[in-house]
Amino acid sequence: MSKRKPLVIVTRKLPDVVETRMMELFNTRLNATDAAMDQEALAAAVKQAEVLVPTVTDRIGKDVIAAAGDQLKLIASFSNGVDHIDIEAAQARGITVTNTPGVLTEDTADMTMALIMAVSRRLIEGAKVIGADNTWGGWSPTWMLGHRIWGKRLGIIGMGRIGTALARRAKAFGLQIHYHNRKPVNPKVEEELEATYWESLDQMLARVDIVSINCPHTPATYHLLSARRLKLMKREAILVNTARGEVIDEGALARLLESGDLGGAGLDVFENEPAVNPRLLKSKKAVLLPHMGSATIEGRIDMGEKVIINIKTWVDGHNPPDRVLPGMV
Repeated sequence: MSKRKPLVIVTRKLPDVVETRMMELFNTRLNATDAAMDQEALAAAVKQAEVLVPTVTDRIGKDVIAAAGDQLKLIASFSNGVDHIDIEAAQARGITVTNTPGVLTEDTADMTMALIMAVSRRLIEGAKVIGADNTWGGWSPTWMLGHRIWGKRLGIIGMGRIGTALARRAKAFGLQIHYHNRKPVNPKVEEELEATYWESLDQMLARVDIVSINCPHTPATYHLLSARRLKLMKREAILVNTARGEVIDEGALARLLESGDLGGAGLDVFENEPAVNPRLLKSKKAVLLPHMGSATIEGRIDMGEKVIINIKTWVDGHNPPDRVLPGMV
């Protein structure tokens, strides 16, 4: 492959240090406005780019890939998940797809633990009391009571990198670790975490106090937490999601929070982002964050470096290290 600089089109604004390095290495077109591209703009981009660098906000479906010119050979996504890209359609066109796995593990696990604490101890409600209106009347022994997490059972759905990192944090907080996965984790990891494996998700949901979703969004996990499964959870249990909004039936979740049949929810992702279910917005039992789980300076720079390595490896004529194939999602 020629050493000339390929045309790389970046769909969103990335950290300055990442953009600067990409400008040095490639013929790069940046998005200075950071406005998300619509489908028409994406279709125009794939007609010109040799490498497209999209993010999770860009839907690279069959129609966009069908519009691509023959020169498009690599989609180097600035993301951990790849559910926004039709991997099979890309492969059929001979287009390689890469992602940025592993770099967001600790950041997302931190945020998941923070949401567990925020919902259990009603941190957001408390913070709002001391605000501009300052309605706080002073300490009271029976006011703003939350729940202790020490000694509770945490059920992790998806014991991959992030799920395992969360389990390590949760164990330090005195939580008992339970998990549901396609298969048990390495016995040494299970022993270290003193974790209990449940082959049946239904059985685990009925027995734990806190449920954390840490699995990817795939056709198999769409509404994995369905209305039926949500009803299996304990009345006082809480649900936390820092993975993908589509994994939960949000309408059913909102109904359970309204009826008092679920203790609370901490959500960093939503089924129809950036739109948020109005019923969840009204719920006093829900802590809602704007997809901040991976939002650290260090994490974003690490993601950018992975993208650059994937592109550079491809330019040098080798398979990128983070190549994604249809069977992997």
